[in-house]
Amino acid sequence: MKALHWLSHSVPGLLACLVAGALAGTVAAPLGRLAWLAGQLYLSVVNMAAVPLLVVATFFGLRQVLALPRAGARFGAIVGTAAAVVAACALAGALAGVLMAPGAALPADASARLGALILSGVAGGGEVRVDLQGGAAPGAERGQATDALAAIIPDNFYRALAHGQTLGVLTGTLLFGLAFAALSREQTSMLGNVFEGIYRTFEQIIAHANLLIPVLAFGLAAHLAMHADRAAIGAMAALLATFLVLCLLLSGAAAAVIARCARLPLLQVVTELNRAMLVGLASGSATAPIPHAIEAMSARLGFPRGLVELVVPLGAVFVRGGAALYFALVTVFVANLYGRPITAGELAWITLAAALAAWLSAGQGGIGTIAYAGVALSALQLPAEAAAVLLLAIDPVCDGPRNALSLVCTCAVIALVSVGLPLERAVQARPTVPGAVVRGGVTGAAAAVRLVLTRMQLALAGACALLAALLIVLMGIGVGAK
Repeated sequence: MKALHWLSHSVPGLLACLVAGALAGTVAAPLGRLAWLAGQLYLSVVNMAAVPLLVVATFFGLRQVLALPRAGARFGAIVGTAAAVVAACALAGALAGVLMAPGAALPADASARLGALILSGVAGGGEVRVDLQGGAAPGAERGQATDALAAIIPDNFYRALAHGQTLGVLTGTLLFGLAFAALSREQTSMLGNVFEGIYRTFEQIIAHANLLIPVLAFGLAAHLAMHADRAAIGAMAALLATFLVLCLLLSGAAAAVIARCARLPLLQVVTELNRAMLVGLASGSATAPIPHAIEAMSARLGFPRGLVELVVPLGAVFVRGGAALYFALVTVFVANLYGRPITAGELAWITLAAALAAWLSAGQGGIGTIAYAGVALSALQLPAEAAAVLLLAIDPVCDGPRNALSLVCTCAVIALVSVGLPLERAVQARPTVPGAVVRGGVTGAAAAVRLVLTRMQLALAGACALLAALLIVLMGIGVGAK
């Protein structure tokens, strides 16, 4: 248990788990499968606790941000900064694609491998239906629009919560949070205490589950080593290398911004965010790292907790910097495959289209994200179907870095919009008193009452209790005799 605790807080130890997992996936597949199953158990527990905690954290944060001076300007700063961060990631991907030129001048064997992969994907895709009338099926577009609207504004909040529909959950939470914030403190004190207890309960569940983070890292590396399409990855090695290097550089830049705003060393910021980053790398889920990010940004790094509790859940869905980088880079990669030059004006279009695709893919993860690459590819009229076949082969490798970059971009947004607000250095350490509440920089016991009695007082209390019991017995006898 002590070894797991040390490994879950050590960056070198977690890296060693990743290396050992990759070796196990290559030479000891049964051990890798067992570790993968244990990691999935951990993710199931974290996801189970993350969604209710997301709901409670969002409306707590919404209420506290609304209480800040110039709350409207603060909300505008959040939206504008988030949009700028996503656009910057898209621009970085487009520029890197043009400068590094992944996909251009591929070797003959790599080109043959990609061509065979596309043909096998198209041939294995099943029956292709073509509408000779040139129109969509009656009511198809209306059905798609209705489904999209239902995903954003669900008619049943509990169904959206049970099915994990993040957009619907956030919509219901924001509406509830606005109504909750409009009420007075006296009207919501009891409900606030209940929500505070729920919040702390799920924090405790996640804190104990964090011991399995090294097992998660080991199992993830083993799973990738066993199931990755090495030939396809080799053929698209330039794209993968460019994407991974960009994710690392942009994550480092975001961490530097956080360190500067928090006035802390960069190494300390990276150390505090490592658990959230690892869960984002391994889970393939945008909601799983939310509790870790909230704890790191507020309790460890000292940013205003209300702002953190509002921006982290919303940013996990909408601040998709990793997806914007991915879409822009993939678009340039496909253009290079087809030998299509890119002008400065088209570079701007790719940036805008990639940022738009990232926002449209809100609430999607893993393979569901690939479909939105067509939005960016359509800016240059490139074939999205062939590109989707290629992206499916490398998505298991790209999904984790994409989530991790989006998470650290969200943390950078928090750091930037918190400029001018006091840092909560008093809550850098977690409360050690059971039931302690940390919110808004105040630490205190939720209901800790200590009763200390001397021997004389204890004897007097016992005598009073005995006398009361005798009186009750005598009264009962008297009532029975009548």
